[in-house]
Amino acid sequence: MLKVIEDEITWRQIIQGFSLYDFYHTWDYHKISKKEGETPLLIYFEQGNTAIALPFLKRRIAQTGYFDLTSVYGYAGPLSRNLDAHFDNSTFREALLELLEACKIISVFSRLNPFISFQDTVLDRIGEIHHLGPIVNIDLTKNEEDQWLAYSKTTKRYVNRLRRLCHVVSVSSGGEVSRFIDLYYETMKRVEAEPDYFFEEAYFFGLMESREFQCDLMIAKLRDTDEIISGALMIKTRDIVQYHLSGTRSEYLNLTPLRLLIDETRIRAMEEGYRFFNLGGGLGSQEDSLFYFKSSFSKDFRSFSVWKYIVNEAVYLDLCEQRKSEIEDPAHFEESGYFPLYRFKS
Repeated sequence: MLKVIEDEITWRQIIQGFSLYDFYHTWDYHKISKKEGETPLLIYFEQGNTAIALPFLKRRIAQTGYFDLTSVYGYAGPLSRNLDAHFDNSTFREALLELLEACKIISVFSRLNPFISFQDTVLDRIGEIHHLGPIVNIDLTKNEEDQWLAYSKTTKRYVNRLRRLCHVVSVSSGGEVSRFIDLYYETMKRVEAEPDYFFEEAYFFGLMESREFQCDLMIAKLRDTDEIISGALMIKTRDIVQYHLSGTRSEYLNLTPLRLLIDETRIRAMEEGYRFFNLGGGLGSQEDSLFYFKSSFSKDFRSFSVWKYIVNEAVYLDLCEQRKSEIEDPAHFEESGYFPLYRFKS
C-alpha cells in the first residue's frame, strides 16, 4: 500500500504514470540536486486506483541515529491520481506516519507546486501548510494578444527595444553553456547570493543532458557584435514551463535583457502547447522589486506554500534545545521561523 522507492527505473516509471508533474519531481533532478550525505527517496502510496507520490531528499541528523526529509530546490510536493477535493486521506495519513516513525524520520519539509492540483487535500491534517506569498504565472492558454496586453507599458517598451538590439538563440551544449555558467556566477556574486545558489558546473550540465525534461538555455546576443549579454535556463515538463536560473552582464543591466528571454520563451512555449509559465516570486517570497519585475508580465498570481511536519515532537524539541545552546543569539533563533529549527544556520 505504501512503499519507499530509491531506484531510478521504478521512480521514473511511477512519475510518468501521473498526468501532470514537474521536473522537480523527477529522478534526474533529485540526482543532480542531492548533496553529500543526501539520498533521493520517493514515497509511493496506492489504494485501489488512487495513487500518491511524494519525492524527497533524506538527510541524516548529525551525531544522532535520526533523519529528516526535505524537498529539492523548487516546487515539488505530492503528485496524485484519481482523487478530488473530497478525498479521505486517513488511510494515507496513518500509513505515512507509521512509515516515517519506522524510518526514524523526525521532521519533513517540502515546498509545494502551485500548478499541481489537490496537494492541500493529500496533506490535510498532516503537519501544517504555510502560504508564503505569490508567484507570477503567464497563462499560455490565452491568445497571443491577451498575453501581450497583460505586459506593463515599461516591459512592452523594453521588449520592443531589445528586439531591435538583440537576437535570441536556444542552445543545448557546447561552449555557450560554459559561458552561461560564468555569467550566472558573475550575477550571483553581484547580488551577494547565499552559497547554496552557487551550483557546481555538473548541476548545469546535468540539467541540460536530462531526458526526463527539456532544458532550454535561452541566450540573448547583441546583433552588432554577437556578444552574449544574458542567459536563462527555462525547463519544460508536461504542461509546465519553469523559469529556473538566469544571469546578465553587469554592463547591460540597464537594458534588462531578461525581459526579452522571458518574452521569447513565452512565445515558443505557447506555440508548443504548454499551459503554465512560472516566473516565480520575490526573494524569500516577498513582494519586493524582483516580484514587481516579474509581475510586469502578468497578473495571474498563484499562492506559493510550504509543508512542515514534525513527526516526533519530543525528539524534535530536544534537538532544537541542543542547537539553541550552540548559538550566540537565542532570541534570533526563536524568531527565525527556520524549519527544521535544529538546522538553523547562525
